[in-house]
Amino acid sequence: MGAAEPLRARQAALRQAIDALADPVRAEAQQRYMKSAMAYRGVAMGDVRRIVQDHVRAAPCSSQDEMLALARLLWNDATYREERYVALAVCRHPRHHRFQDARCLDTYRDFIVDGAWWDLVDETSRLVGELLDTDEDGVRERIRAWATGDDMWLRRAAIICQRHRGARADVDLLVRVVTPNLADREFFIRKAIGWALRQHARVDPEWVRRFVQSHEMSGLSRREALKHLDGPEDVAN
Repeated sequence: MGAAEPLRARQAALRQAIDALADPVRAEAQQRYMKSAMAYRGVAMGDVRRIVQDHVRAAPCSSQDEMLALARLLWNDATYREERYVALAVCRHPRHHRFQDARCLDTYRDFIVDGAWWDLVDETSRLVGELLDTDEDGVRERIRAWATGDDMWLRRAAIICQRHRGARADVDLLVRVVTPNLADREFFIRKAIGWALRQHARVDPEWVRRFVQSHEMSGLSRREALKHLDGPEDVAN
């Protein structure tokens, strides 16, 4: 059996599970809502995750190479958007957490650049954030470089990649990716800044208040950052 054949078998099994839940009416609404050039099958995200959970629980990938190869195969061959959601869910499965290190970053970068829309970018950025548990091969330095690069989606990913890390967030990195983008007028960047700060406010609200008060930023970023903070200084802003 060729090296690619087990991966093709996995891909076929996952596709079959998605196809079994296809809903053409839902698919049309999903595609319209997401403004997606790629068609949908009409499968709810919860069902996508359940399909991946069941598949990986039964047969987890045995190595990082296998995980990344399967994810790339699903992503690159996708004819429906759910297949790209499956690719990301494969990487996010708890049984594959041990494979998350700096060697994944090139694959995740490719997904962000190719995906180039908020649903795929935001999900991939969460994977990027998990790579910060190690700093092999300068993960932080590479993410900082994304924040000042030309690709808007890489900049968004750099800004929001720590939004689920809570107390594990690297505040120095947060400052270094947010600050260069404060003057950007792109909606997805302004929203990302506010979102990243709002999430960090759950851990350190006073730090976020001080940061907002000491930096010029768009009204959208400011409102999002202070959204769940109560106090007269927040109301004034």
